[in-house]
Amino acid sequence: MPHISPALRSWAEVDLDALRHNLALVRRTIGPRPEILAVVKANAYGHGTGPVVRALAHDVAVFGVANLSEARAVLAAGTGCDIMILSPCLPVERNAAVEDGFIVTVSSAEEAGEFAACGDARVNFKVDTGMGRIGAWWEQAEHELRHMADKVRIHSISTHLPSADADEEFTRRQLEGFSRMRDVFHKLVPGAKIHSLNSAGIMQFPEHGANIVRAGLILYGSSPLPDIARQCRPALTWKTRVTLVRDLPPGAGVSYGRTFITERPTRTAVLAVGYADGFPRQVSGKGARVLVGGKKCPLLGRVTMDQIVVDISDAGAVAPGDEAVLIGRQGTESITAEELADQADTVSWHIFTGITSRVARVDF
Repeated sequence: MPHISPALRSWAEVDLDALRHNLALVRRTIGPRPEILAVVKANAYGHGTGPVVRALAHDVAVFGVANLSEARAVLAAGTGCDIMILSPCLPVERNAAVEDGFIVTVSSAEEAGEFAACGDARVNFKVDTGMGRIGAWWEQAEHELRHMADKVRIHSISTHLPSADADEEFTRRQLEGFSRMRDVFHKLVPGAKIHSLNSAGIMQFPEHGANIVRAGLILYGSSPLPDIARQCRPALTWKTRVTLVRDLPPGAGVSYGRTFITERPTRTAVLAVGYADGFPRQVSGKGARVLVGGKKCPLLGRVTMDQIVVDISDAGAVAPGDEAVLIGRQGTESITAEELADQADTVSWHIFTGITSRVARVDF
């Protein structure tokens, strides 16, 4: 375990071995042939781009990011792997993306032509088979591909699964339809690689692995599917410190709006974390808990910008400076990112990417 300075108020510990374990799980699931594209956008889902990229590079062919600045951050990590920008580039970014050798994602022959004007462009052609976000609609995909094949180097052709974790019937139809299109794609661009599977798709439909799979959330040890989550190792533990211990009498209000009133004598701890650090305000009054002294301690009242208050009446001896765990394990108890996300009515990757720069990252 890393040495943690007692001056840190809130920090995230990132277990690089857990990342490697989860990457190995992906490899076992898909077999030896497909390449792995590791999605490291949004500062590697809040885990820290540089350390994550270097930890995964031994079995990753391509790193996927959202934009040009993220691509440059991965490039600076020095792994030598290809880098794919998964979202559309702004017009002013196109020239730099081509010059830096990044694989860019395009939705049309017209867009591919704009990149071709910037130089020797490599592209990922996106086909919309049901996501409704970017890509050529599947019925026009062949037409668009024919008109871009001689303009740019087509690295790959891909689609995106909107419901792989929730709608098996739709996802299977989507994948089967995309698979039927592969013969046409390969006739037009024989060397293009095909990819469609995200994290949930990898675990649910590995037979559709094709040439590349795109592993994102699963690498960080999280999944909305419980069976998959049990096979992963969470890579991030989020901690903070107790700053103050107080005893409140019955009838005392806690935090803004006095939405919580004590009904009995209550020992409380103030913790050095709030929504400015990424702890979601939406969990206020939703039964959220924090680990202090190895016990699950209820959050009291509203989450504020810089502090939260928890009930430590049953946590034994607690003093300022003690560690509290927001996500992770302490003693025999644990709190998962999925639990916190459920209480905030969101998803775990929203929690991860919402952890702000005020929270230090510590790798081990």
